[in-house]
Amino acid sequence: MNSGQTAERVLEVLKARILGREFRPGERLDPAHLASTLAASVTPVRDALHLLTGEGLVENRPGGGFHLPSLDEPALRDRYEWAAELLMLALRNRGHTMKPPCPVELANGSIANRIADLFQLIAGNSRNGEHGRAVERLNARLHAVRLAEPGVLADAREELAELEEAILSGARDRMRRLLQTYHRRRVRAAAEIVRALYRGEPTGH
Repeated sequence: MNSGQTAERVLEVLKARILGREFRPGERLDPAHLASTLAASVTPVRDALHLLTGEGLVENRPGGGFHLPSLDEPALRDRYEWAAELLMLALRNRGHTMKPPCPVELANGSIANRIADLFQLIAGNSRNGEHGRAVERLNARLHAVRLAEPGVLADAREELAELEEAILSGARDRMRRLLQTYHRRRVRAAAEIVRALYRGEPTGH
């Protein structure tokens, strides 16, 4: 395996571990320890951590090394509100037609993956390409949070099904209403969701 393949593998594995909630908010990410678990040298691990810092998934604290970003209730509220604003912008800027996904495609994967796909679909139909790129980045930063949500919000699966139905029907007003309700509900539950993240409770599916 050449150095390029090693670097790519390290980046993919580290990102998957972060998105999968293997680390808790604020946890230190030691390059040497990670390198030993990944059967890689420290250099590609450091390079991967720097790239993930650029994506907002890792932070590099001056004199303190790499950490998973800490998350508190106000920050999570901001993130949810920003997601809602982005999706409303994308809906307002979408073309006259919106290509619906195949129902089978939406049915695959965890709730977190399905929500990410759904929101990426909305943003991808915007006439402004920046909406899609912004939602893609935000989806990654919210992925671990969305894995924790079903442990706090009991009917998350039913809520998702309703959102998917609205997307498949192309009902813009209904989509807008459901998206606002979806995010307001999470803003209200932000404190409990943050506690679930720090406790490292089992993920929802």
